[in-house]
Order: sequence, then structure tokens, then C-alpha cells
Amino acid sequence: MSEVNYKSTLFACYLGYITQALIVNLPPILFVVFQSLYGLSYTQLGSLVFVVFITQLIVDALAAKYIDLIGQRAAAMLAHILAAVGMVALAFLPRLFPSPYAGLVVSSIIYAIGGGLIEVLVSPIVESLPGEAKASAMSLLHSFYSWGQVLVIVLSTLGLLLVGHNLWWVLPLAWSVLPLYNFFKFMKVPLVPPIEESQRIPLSKLLRSKIFLIALLLMVCSGASEQAMAQWVSLFAEKGLGITKALGDLFGPCIFAIMMGIVRTWYGVKGQNVDMHKALTISSVFCIASFIITAAVPIPALALAGSALCGLSVALMWPGMLSLTAAGYPTGGVAMFAILALGGDLGCSIGPQLTGVVADASSLNCGLVSAIIFPLIMLFGLAVLGKLIKKEASEK
Repeated sequence: MSEVNYKSTLFACYLGYITQALIVNLPPILFVVFQSLYGLSYTQLGSLVFVVFITQLIVDALAAKYIDLIGQRAAAMLAHILAAVGMVALAFLPRLFPSPYAGLVVSSIIYAIGGGLIEVLVSPIVESLPGEAKASAMSLLHSFYSWGQVLVIVLSTLGLLLVGHNLWWVLPLAWSVLPLYNFFKFMKVPLVPPIEESQRIPLSKLLRSKIFLIALLLMVCSGASEQAMAQWVSLFAEKGLGITKALGDLFGPCIFAIMMGIVRTWYGVKGQNVDMHKALTISSVFCIASFIITAAVPIPALALAGSALCGLSVALMWPGMLSLTAAGYPTGGVAMFAILALGGDLGCSIGPQLTGVVADASSLNCGLVSAIIFPLIMLFGLAVLGKLIKKEASEK
């Protein structure tokens, strides 16, 4: 198969991650709208995020067992059509159901199933493509999530300004075109055959490995560290810092995503010789500092600089942990990526939900401060992981 053909596969995977960015980041842009039109509490808003990631978590768990029966191509097509249907449902169900919140929950479940499948499939597809710099390829892939996040935030913010709060439903309806287009892309692109079952590491063996279990815990912390900030910074900028919604979106989650995208793109292009373990350790320290600056500094410009620092610090956490684990277990297959995605999505659900619950009990500032627990665990976990890897290497 020619390289040109695999470029079309890469392009479809990039669009898949932009679709994932749409699924995760469009609802928070609409949080203020949902609060004003439907009277939702912070806990209910946090629960919408929780529903998305818990649904994706369930999909991750099922995918580890059943994805090979469906086949990668059929699963990728199913993922994108569900994402499209979920966006259309988001546009209509909250206005059709007696309870708008119930309509939001049902819509979230539909597009989250699509997002969960995308997350499980795209990374192993890219990992399987010919090439030596696997960690760089993974980081570059994940940079498209960040640039997709920027795209979704900027276009949705401008769109909301244009159509107004009452016509918010036009946004998800318009965005549904993206996953629908990629559905047709995945009908045609070439895929590398998956690793034969006889050559894969059994999941039972992976789940008995201390190194893999710590990597799984760190995936939880990666997702929680990223989404605790990403899901709440827009509302924090408006409610906590007194910034308008449009400026809050552009200077909060947008700059957060830009910093993530810059670091991931840089690593994808130039980072082949960077020690990922050291990079993740430094990232954890910066992440701890970023939550403190964002939540505790009363000067809006510095608080927003803290959220930007958070974007920089979490950039390599998710793709970095995937790369480290894939390098240690090269025959893990889709099932291994599904379990790692399960851990990441568990973190993505816990982080924003913890922030929302603490915010309801005290303040949004306190909610953000509470999320510091995740990069702290990441920092200590990386130290333990490094010792175990060195011990295993010396024994070999």
C-alpha cells in the first residue's frame, strides 16, 4: 500500500480527533446558555460532562472485548454516524422533551458513544501505520484534538454571538456535518490489519503488571488534570473573573487549547529525542502551579495565564502515557488502548465532576483548587513508575 494512501488514513484519523474535540468541548461553551435558559445548577452542568465520559468509559470497556468482532472500519464508521446523530439530537431533544435536562443527557449519551469509539480506534490505527517515530506520531495526532478544540471554541463562540442564546441549537446542527463527512472517509481509507490474537499480550497479563497498572492510574490523572480545567475555565472566566462570555471563551479554553496544540505539535515534529518520562514529570509540576495560579490569584490576566500554563502542562500527559505504554507493550493491540482510554475517560469524568461538586459546596475557585490532587498523584506515580521500569530493565 502506498504512502499516499496511508496519508488519507492519517487525515481521517486527524478529523476523528477534531470530532472528539467537538464532542467534549461544544457543551461547555453552551453551559452559560443552559444555565440561563434551563436553570441548571453547577452540579447538573458537571453531570453532563460526567455522563459523556462515563459513557465513553463504558464504550472503552466493551471495545476491549468486542471491537475485533465488529472490525476497525465498521466501528470507525459507526462512531462517526453516532457522533453526527448525537449532535442533531442535541439541537432538538432539549426543546422537545418535557425536561430539557433529560434531553441534554440523552443527546450526550448518543454522541459520547461515538466519541468513545473514536478514542479507542484512532490511536491504535495511527500506531499501526508504517514509521519509526511512534511517540511523535501519537503527539501530532493528539495535537489535532487541541487544534480542533480551538476551532470549536472560536467558531462556536462567534456563532453564538451571531445567532444569540435562543438559537443556540443551530451550532450543534451545523457541527454535525463534520462527523458525517468523516463517516464517508472511513468507508474508503486503507487500514493496516490488526495484530493477530495469538501474537497479542493477553489483557489478563497486562492487568497483572504493576507497570501497566500504574500507567493506567496515570491515564486517570491525565484525563482529570486536563478536563478539570478545560471544562470549567469558560464559566470560571465569566462568573469568577467578571469577563464577558465571548472573551471568557476566547481567553480561557481557547488559549488553553492553543498551548496544548503548540506543545503537541512541537513534540510531533521535533520531540523524537526528548525523554518522555522527564517531560511528564516537569509537566506535572507546572500543572500543580497552574491550578494554584488560576484559582488563587485575583488578577484576571494572571488567572487566565494560569489556565494557559495548564494547557501547556497537560499537553503531553495523555499522548505521552499512551506512547510510554505502547513502547513497553508493543503487541498490546486495540484492547490495550481501550483499557488505557477507559482510564483516561474515568479521569475526564471524575475531574470536572469533583470540581462542580466542590464549587456548589463552596466556590468555583475552591473547585479548581481541589483538582490539584490529580497532578500531585501524577507526579508521585511517575516517580514510582520510573523506579519499576529501571528495576525491570536491570532484571532483564
